Amino acid sequence: MKINLAHSPDADDIFMYYAIAFGWVDTKDYEFLNTPLDIETLNVEALKGTFDISAISFALYPKIKDDYALLRTAVSFGDGYGPKLIKLKNKKLKKNFKVALSGKHTTNAMLFRIYYPEARITYMDFLEIENAVIKGEVDAGVLIHESILNFSDLLEVEKEIWDIWCELSGGDLPLPLGGMALRRSIPLNRAIEIEDILIDGVKVANDKKAELSKKLEDEKLVRIDGKLLERYLDMYASNDSITLSELQLKAINKLCEIGYKNGEYSFLIENISDYLIPSEYQNLRNN
Repeated sequence: MKINLAHSPDADDIFMYYAIAFGWVDTKDYEFLNTPLDIETLNVEALKGTFDISAISFALYPKIKDDYALLRTAVSFGDGYGPKLIKLKNKKLKKNFKVALSGKHTTNAMLFRIYYPEARITYMDFLEIENAVIKGEVDAGVLIHESILNFSDLLEVEKEIWDIWCELSGGDLPLPLGGMALRRSIPLNRAIEIEDILIDGVKVANDKKAELSKKLEDEKLVRIDGKLLERYLDMYASNDSITLSELQLKAINKLCEIGYKNGEYSFLIENISDYLIPSEYQNLRNN
């Protein structure tokens, strides 16, 4: 059975998927066809139902809940860190400053809109944001992915999205950034098997972290390497990415609540667990 899976080309997504691509995981009778696309393109394609499985921003999920189940694995959360709002050093921002964001449906964009309601937003590829700020095309921009670790010395951090999240959420939860969703039209027994394979993929990746990282570097599949890659993976593709914890589920619930209360969603998801694949079905079926 062929499964079309889309993920971002960022180091964390590549790391969490490529144990499968390299044949280190038993994929049973499934053939995974992977497509790397930037996260906002993935969000837009998820709204169209393009892929069987897709990486998404957690902030998007309430908008695709009827067509996709949320997967328990390959998740990225911030914990004391996350995207950064940057500007030129010593620049003063007005209330209606012009800002570049990486995409309308990203988690950082939703939190930004809520916190800075008067800002003038333009959306662009996240790889272009740093230069847009340096050139003065925008007053500020939100950096995501690997760019948060190695941006220009001409820039400084105006606000951490982590700090915005803490103010809006109460401050005791990790920041939900990205996860994966699976099309509901896939039969339940198949969905459970596929999720288990993806969980194994993230587990094997972490078990063989040094070996996999070197292979990704050697084959030029990631944009960063060495200590920077190690640091980035420790942040966004660690053992905490293998399967959603109760604390992470609580954080997603809070994100949905914040979005709903601020008019981002027309429907309140009170318990995200209701939208996961019911893996207990397999045990009941076997019994």
